[in-house]
Parts: sequence; C-alpha cells; structure tokens
Amino acid sequence: MKKTLISLLLVCATLAAGAQSKSFKLGKWSEIHSSILKELNRAYVDSLPVDRIERAGIDAMLSNLDPYTVYVPEEENEDLRMMINKSYGGIGAVIYKPDLQGNVIINEPYKDSPAYGAGLRAGDEILLIDGQSVKGLTSAECSEKMRGTPGTKVLFKVKKVHSGELKDVRVTRRTIHLPDIQYAGMVTPHTGYVLQTGFTEGVAAQLRAAIQNLRKGGQLDTLVLDLRGNGGGLLNEAVDIVSIFVPKGSVVVTAKGRENGSSYTSRTTQAPLDTELPLIVLVDSGSASASEIVSGALQDLDRAIIIGTRTFGKGLVQSIRPLPYGGQLKLTSAKYYTPSGRCVQAIDYSHRNEDGSVGHIPDSLTHEFKTARGRIVRDGGGITPDIIVKPHEYSRLTYSLVLNGVVEQYALEYVRNHTSIPPTDEFCLSDADYEDFIKFAEGKEFDYRSSAKTYFDLVRKELARDGLQDAMSKELDALGKALDMEKEEFLRLKKDEIVPFIEEEIVVRYYFQPDGVKLRLRYDTQLREALRRAASFTFE
Repeated sequence: MKKTLISLLLVCATLAAGAQSKSFKLGKWSEIHSSILKELNRAYVDSLPVDRIERAGIDAMLSNLDPYTVYVPEEENEDLRMMINKSYGGIGAVIYKPDLQGNVIINEPYKDSPAYGAGLRAGDEILLIDGQSVKGLTSAECSEKMRGTPGTKVLFKVKKVHSGELKDVRVTRRTIHLPDIQYAGMVTPHTGYVLQTGFTEGVAAQLRAAIQNLRKGGQLDTLVLDLRGNGGGLLNEAVDIVSIFVPKGSVVVTAKGRENGSSYTSRTTQAPLDTELPLIVLVDSGSASASEIVSGALQDLDRAIIIGTRTFGKGLVQSIRPLPYGGQLKLTSAKYYTPSGRCVQAIDYSHRNEDGSVGHIPDSLTHEFKTARGRIVRDGGGITPDIIVKPHEYSRLTYSLVLNGVVEQYALEYVRNHTSIPPTDEFCLSDADYEDFIKFAEGKEFDYRSSAKTYFDLVRKELARDGLQDAMSKELDALGKALDMEKEEFLRLKKDEIVPFIEEEIVVRYYFQPDGVKLRLRYDTQLREALRRAASFTFE
C-alpha cells in the first residue's frame, strides 16, 4: 500500500511538473515576444509597421501547427461567415469586369435572386453604382459596393445586353444563400441523382426533401449521392445526412480532443427515411471533412457503395474562438474517427498531391479495420472507395481555356448574339458555333501548349543550363517541330472535350446552375461507369 501511494505521488508530481514546464515556456515566449516588439518600437531605424509584422508573425506561428488553424481579424469576419454558411447580403449575381476602365458585366444572375427579379440578365452592363462610375474600380471594389445589409437598396445605371437601352435599375438586397443541393433528378428511369456541394445549415433537411420529391416522380430503385468536390462544412449536418439512411441511434463519428467537451460520439437522432434503398456515394480527391464523415460512416456501416477515387484526407475538427478586438481563431480542436475506428486524417501534412489531397501511403504504415459485415478497410488518409473509378482526364489545353476564362467569356459573347436557346435537353453547340469559338479563342491570350510540349520546353531549358543544347540541337529542333501545333489546329483536335464546357457555360446563363449540372451529366463518363460497376457489387 505504501509503495502504491509513493508511485501515485510520483506520477502526480511528474504531471504537475510537466504542466508547470508548459506554462513556464508559454510565459517565457510571451515575455520575449512583448520585449522584442517594445525594443523595435523604441529603437528601430524606420517607422515600425506593427500591423503587418504582427499578422505575419501570427500566420507563421499557426502555419507550424496545421493548415486549418488560422487567425481571422475583424475585417475578414464576413469572409469567414461566407465560407461557413455560404451566405451574404447582396443582389445575388456573379459579375465580370474585363478591365479597370471597363463596365461591370452581369456574368450570371442566380435563380430567384433580387438581381434576376429586378430584370438583370447575363450580359447586361453596369455603368454606375449608386451614382458612381465603375470605371477605375476593380471587380472586388464593385462587388463590395453591391453587397450590403439585407433590406437596403442599391441603384444601377444599366446598359441592356440585347437592346442597348440605358435603364435605372433599383435592387433590394437580400440574404443570399448558395444552395448545397445544387441538383436533384433522375439519371435513368429508376436511378435518382443528387449533387451536394456543401454542408451548411439545413442541407440534411433539403436532402430528405429532394429524395422524397424523386420518389414522387417515379420508381426510385437506386440513389446516387454525388459528393465529388464537396469540401465539407458542419459536422452535425453530416450526422443528420447519415441518419436518412441508417437506423436511429447508429454511431456516425467519434471526435477526440484534449479540451473538456471536445471528445464525444455522435449518433443519429432522427428516424431514417429509408434503410434499404440501394445507395451509391461518389467521391474524389476534393471530397473532404464532412464528406469523409458521411462516406466513411456509410462505408463502415455497409450502407452504401463508395465509388470514385480516394478522398482528401481531412480528419480534423475546427472550432471558432473569439479573440480581442473582434478577431477570431479557427483552431483544430479534435480528430474524428469513423464507426470502425478509422481516422481519415492523413498521417502527415507534407506528403500531399498538387491539389492538397493525401499522397500515396504504403499499407505498411496503415492499419486494418472492419466494417459492420467484416469487410477490411484501412486508415492513413482519406476514404478509399469500394470501387475505384477514375474521372476523365482532360488535356492541358482544356484546363487552360477554362482557368483563363476563355470559355466563360465566349458564353457571354454567345448570349449577346442569341436572345434564347432551346431547352437544356435539346441544346447542342453547332459546328458553326464551334467555328465561332475558335475565332474568338484565337484572339485571346492563354497557354495552349500540349503537356508534351510543356515538358519538352522544360527539358530544353535544363539541357541549356547543363551546356548540352548545342550538341543536341538537330534532334531538339526536330522534336520541337513535331510537337509544335498551331492554336487553331489544337482547338480542332480537342473539340470533343471542349464543347461540353462551352455548352454548360451557355446553358447556365439562360437556365441557371441546376440546368448546367443537368447538361454536365450528359457527358459524365465516371457516373456511367460507376452505375455499371455498382450493379455487380456485393457487401462481402
């Protein structure tokens, strides 16, 4: 008994010493930090940019923890709210400003938005905002003038896209919420499809309603929940989405943190809508956080077939803490675990792909876990699908056209020349339209080299650096000539993969985002392959 008591006292003394050591180190560095700033402020040769160096210091400190723990000053709180809730006060339109001295162009008004209700259409040009010319203002400055408290009004001087008429248009701002359920419809006579792009408040209820509407439209034998590119959001919404498909009381996720209250297990609390409906969940490297909670739980419970490519690998829970002077700290407070016990967080933050998703993790560094029916799944980073189906790989040219806004700008040009288009199911870009696009694109600046030509140019630079270019000049010239391709020639060669992007951008400007998704599904080879392969899958 005496030895046990001595051992307990030693353990307590060790823990107390550790706590004191941490407190001492924190106090030490706080004092050093304060002293450095005081000395700089007193004796530095130039005026001290306190705000800039303090922000840089805070960002550098937090970057040594993880990518998701960040400081948000008061002036950036609106951006944080937009990121979390996908809501803001404004008119509900995407704008485009081609140059500093040009007008603001309505690129895309949202469906049922104040902008659309006031008569603003894609291609309309805004000349004045509340009497001030937009010339000399950046796109961000114009956007800021359009945003404001819901219920307030903003006055535009507008040049209409087709008539050229100048009109005063007054718009009453509203709270604009970008929907997380971007599309719900039938992709085959018996297969429903829902595209979910986020996890903001209320999305679980919206998904329930969407599924019920699909049932009303016909015989729903299979449901596809598309979480590709869904970066996550609220954990409670992820739990409520899983509750649609599994019995009440099922474990969805367990969080484990250091602080009191940061460790907990979340179970479904709502009655399910359907526990038998065959379910396919599509994921990719852009599916993160709450998307991984949903796909991981449904996989562990053997409730859905997960199809696509491995998910992002973000198994960290963030919470918001208030700071002095209106700032906030978004900090990682826990790690989450799927029902089988897996943590989907990548083993480290350094071995990542170019898109930030988890890189290759050898099986030797991972652990085996078992689903409800005994299937083996692994941890180590992200959710590995039950069936791997890779997406279509596009050429470098197509990415360049999209990322440089060439396709988007052509869609606006198309709108200027066409007052209407056929319904989405019937709309197709004609050969003559594509010829117009080629002429339009030829006049735009963008990198149209092929991937092979890009790598060749890099190799040529390295050879020149090593002094080997002259010795291989004949071979290099011949290969370079073979790889060179005129812009027009390359655009014709890649027509089949470029046309769907053009059609989608055009359709969105006449029929809004849901119809853009509907058109995109026309060309979704990954979805078609997923449906084909899911037909023969069993949970064994």
